[in-house]
Amino acid sequence: MGAGHGHTHGAGHAGGHGRGPADRRGLGAALALIVAFMAVEVAAGLAAGSLALLTDAAHMLTDAVAIALALLAMRIAAVPPKGGYTYGLKRAEILSAQVNGLTLLLLALSFGYEGVRRFLAPPEVEGGLVLVTALAGIAVNLAATWLMSRADRSSLNVEGAYQHVLNDLFAFVATAVAGGVVLLTGWHRADAVASLAVAVLMAKAGYGLVRDSGRVLMEAAPAGLDPAEIGGTMAERPGVLEVHDLHVWEVTSGCSSLSAHVLAEPDGDRRAVLLDLRRVLRERYEITHTTLEVDHPAEGPHCGESHGPRHVPRRVLVPGQGAGRH
Repeated sequence: MGAGHGHTHGAGHAGGHGRGPADRRGLGAALALIVAFMAVEVAAGLAAGSLALLTDAAHMLTDAVAIALALLAMRIAAVPPKGGYTYGLKRAEILSAQVNGLTLLLLALSFGYEGVRRFLAPPEVEGGLVLVTALAGIAVNLAATWLMSRADRSSLNVEGAYQHVLNDLFAFVATAVAGGVVLLTGWHRADAVASLAVAVLMAKAGYGLVRDSGRVLMEAAPAGLDPAEIGGTMAERPGVLEVHDLHVWEVTSGCSSLSAHVLAEPDGDRRAVLLDLRRVLRERYEITHTTLEVDHPAEGPHCGESHGPRHVPRRVLVPGQGAGRH
């Protein structure tokens, strides 16, 4: 590291990936529970003629796929950097979360359409069988949810699989209520209403996953971090005249990165400025992966300028946001 350049890489930046083996065990146990009960629920749904049960079973199938995909993504993400993949394959977890979110949205559309159709023309439903199966499903999903809640949910990959199972738990609760209503009142439309309620929950969870994983894939600043605020804080530090070419992004969940070009005061100690900025970014914003280039004004031009400035006021230039004077 030269006096004017700095790159830091925090050991703990990866969002708890060191818990990988424990997380995989929890997800594996949840997967076994879900697959076993799914087979039982399909048989019960067909016997009872219940859309809510078959909806739950289909959702459990996606739960199983989501968990299997999460486990695969965790193994892929653990591959160390090599060749052209200088960050390794950490974004495999983000792709897994994206797939899980899209799956939830598609399921919400499908079940919503079928729920409306069955509400308009309700079939006969065996309320007692629906109720018993749904209560058993609640117990299974409570166990699976507990197992997965112990994993590192700061990872969007794990959170995606967890949302699948959590929504399935809500679905079983709605199905149990629907079964009870059918059993006590004979109102068969309750089965369709339960399916519609679950579809809404799926859509909400799916949208959240697609939104959050999309921000990472588009290299947006992590949620809760404002690049303009960060740049302003940097520009106000002792010895700093200007901060420009500032970029803040996420490699994967919990791995925030920052790069910037900093102009220091002509007679200032560039290394001292560099160390101070790294400390502030780490302590105030929890950004441990930073690449900073610190120069004096006379050492080179700005990007796109033919001459370096003779006098530079304190300011920060954030791409797409213009200049803010401090």
